[in-house]
Amino acid sequence: MACANANWSEENFSCSICLDVFSSPVSTPCGHNFCRTCITKYWDEQVKYKCPVCNELFNTRPDLRVNTLLSEMVDRFGTSTRVKEQPCVGQAEVPCDVCTGTQLKAVKSCLVCFTSYCQPHLEPHQRVRVLKKHRLVEPMDRLEDRMCKKHDRLLELFCQTEQVCVCQFCTEKDHMSHPVVPLKEEYEVKTAQLGKIEAEVQQMIQERQKNIQEIKDTVKLNKADADREIADGVQVLTALMRCIEKCQDDLNQMVKERLKSTEKQAEGLIKELEQEIEDLTNRSSEVKQLSHTKDHLHFLQAFRSLKNPPPTRDWTTVEVRPPSYVGTLRSSLDQLEETLNMAMKKLCDAELKRVQQYEVDATLDPDTAHPNLILSEDGQQVHEGDVWKELPDNPKRFTQGACVLTRQSFSWRFYFEVQVKDKTGWCLGVARESIHRIGKIIVTPETGHWIITFNKDGMVFRGNPAVRLPLRAELQKVGVFVDYDEGLVSFYDVEARVHIYSATGCTFSEPLYLILFPGLCDYEGNNSAPLIISPVNQTD
Repeated sequence: MACANANWSEENFSCSICLDVFSSPVSTPCGHNFCRTCITKYWDEQVKYKCPVCNELFNTRPDLRVNTLLSEMVDRFGTSTRVKEQPCVGQAEVPCDVCTGTQLKAVKSCLVCFTSYCQPHLEPHQRVRVLKKHRLVEPMDRLEDRMCKKHDRLLELFCQTEQVCVCQFCTEKDHMSHPVVPLKEEYEVKTAQLGKIEAEVQQMIQERQKNIQEIKDTVKLNKADADREIADGVQVLTALMRCIEKCQDDLNQMVKERLKSTEKQAEGLIKELEQEIEDLTNRSSEVKQLSHTKDHLHFLQAFRSLKNPPPTRDWTTVEVRPPSYVGTLRSSLDQLEETLNMAMKKLCDAELKRVQQYEVDATLDPDTAHPNLILSEDGQQVHEGDVWKELPDNPKRFTQGACVLTRQSFSWRFYFEVQVKDKTGWCLGVARESIHRIGKIIVTPETGHWIITFNKDGMVFRGNPAVRLPLRAELQKVGVFVDYDEGLVSFYDVEARVHIYSATGCTFSEPLYLILFPGLCDYEGNNSAPLIISPVNQTD
């Protein structure tokens, strides 16, 4: 049977009426086979009942019986033929859930069976009466995810209120008052929105790529700054070490030369003494020899020449004085200090140029100014006035401390310069936002102030304890640099290009403001000049 089935063609299983493969084959009494539908329809149209193949006449309409053997063979042949014709499942296609070997492409999915079928395995749903009642839809992957967990129905609708997929039963209960639309309609709306979302995502990606590039550029600049700092430091320290080595060599040479001079003097004196000893030794020998002569005439003649001693130095006044090294080392250190000061001046000049790049624009805030202070219209100058102004109460205003803050606050790196020319007293620096404004104020880093003070007694950093600073002759402009993250506040003499003082290890937790105390002026008008926030001049 299997061999015959393998060798037969479609013609062997074809109905002679429809010329197609048998469908529910039945046999006539004469032994010929036809589709039940085909032979029934054929006889319905005929007056006499005869076989379409052999034309045998039947007195009565024959009782048709199913040809069981032929039906099985047709089923086997049809299944084999359809399997060969069906394509295998491809990428992004729904596979048949029934295929056990090579999975074929599903042509329908059953919402009752929760199964996807290829054409051969779909055949029972097209033939069996009970299965024909099942709802078939286009192939769907993961059918269980497409069903409502509550009602076990297909999710066909979209609730616009809760933005979820729902089934028909959901709209009759939980989502009864909510607007719902078919999935396809909402799909089209959301698909249209995808373009805008994609554009926004692409913009965000570009912004972040730009941020990455900016960070890389910053790292690159930081590396260049670090390399330059190392190179400058190596250059300065190498020059300093050479200077120290030179000072050491000069000191060694000077000391050795003085020692050599003393040694040379001592050698000369020793030679002279040794010569006198030699002469005296010879005279001693002559004296001894003369003492043994018995010739009176010779004795007297020789004694006369021995009576006068040979010329010798008065050694009681002669001494070898050790060289003095007083001031030798100090002289070398003075030279080293001069070299170091020159190097420091160059370094400070380069440092000042770097910090000046962080210049900020700042204007004074009149809402914080003490009532006795007068501010310029542009907010760049402040000096003490003669009249106490009646101003509205403001929690930001200083009531006793004659000072003023800027409108702007800063919390990274920033630099500003203040002109102090022609003033005999002033205070300036930075302060945190929460400093006390009412009543007497105590100015220290602990209270949120990092400032320097200048008056007739000198210049001081108002720390705890205070740090007295060297007076700068004709100090005209003070530069202030703050590195918020590093906890650094530095002050500079801008005109002299000299570093004044740096407060390190500061702790900042709030925004910082510029703070200026112009100082009181006397009855003669001294110290009436204003403090001026000045623009940075890079050529200073």
